[in-house]
Amino acid sequence: MKREQESIGKWISIIHRYGKVYFEKELKPYNIGSGQIIFLMMLLKKDGISQEFMAEHLKIDKGTTARAIKKLEKEGYVIRKVDPEDKRAYKVYTTEKAVSIKPKIKKILSGFTEILEDSFTEEEKELLLKLLKKMAENAAMKIKGKED
Repeated sequence: MKREQESIGKWISIIHRYGKVYFEKELKPYNIGSGQIIFLMMLLKKDGISQEFMAEHLKIDKGTTARAIKKLEKEGYVIRKVDPEDKRAYKVYTTEKAVSIKPKIKKILSGFTEILEDSFTEEEKELLLKLLKKMAENAAMKIKGKED
């Protein structure tokens, strides 16, 4: 197929949609949606961070972040506490319920990576990761440049 007929964005979008289907199915027993998992994993790595930090770090708007945290809180995976240094902000902490499912969640996440990397050589995996990082950096620089 000719290069001009291929679209990188199309394939990224297809992978994203398949990932969404995979995660919705695998996370259903835990009442966690594909939109919340990224926040839960971030908190399991670094507990007690602010919603604002998460939004900024993950490049997700504050409203979406707040809704995801609210859903995780409703399901008993996180608690929010007022930041003692800034009464307008909240720090978010994982609960024992979240910590107890961490190995299962990590297995689900690595399962999708295994699906994506199936039949790739180690060299191909390294190159792909390098190229995806470069694409993300390109997008960030161009989009941030237009916002400034």
